[in-house]
Amino acid sequence: MVFVTFSSLYSFEGSGFGSFNVPNGDKIVHFIFYFVAAVLGSLFLLETKKEMALQSIQVIILAFSLIFFGIIIEVIQEAFTTNRSGDVNDALANSIGAILGILAIFVINYRQRGLK
Repeated sequence: MVFVTFSSLYSFEGSGFGSFNVPNGDKIVHFIFYFVAAVLGSLFLLETKKEMALQSIQVIILAFSLIFFGIIIEVIQEAFTTNRSGDVNDALANSIGAILGILAIFVINYRQRGLK
């Protein structure tokens, strides 16, 4: 999440990084960052070997935390940076990535539990 925060707030203008012209490419990057964060967080929580009800609550808290974090980053971009701007669609891409990442792990974990 430190990497996500840094790359969300740092200005890459004049840094020598080439830009790519993929329509809505930044939304894809936002989706991937939060999808990966949700997958890693969910896997961590599942490895704690706590009872299923507690794990479910923790995963729900993780989902809301990631969504809230994505919204806060967009607000910070709008309010405190001069060359970045907050975007509702970025926050939406973050949220969808987080939710689908958690759902992917849930589906995989549910199938594995059913096979035992």
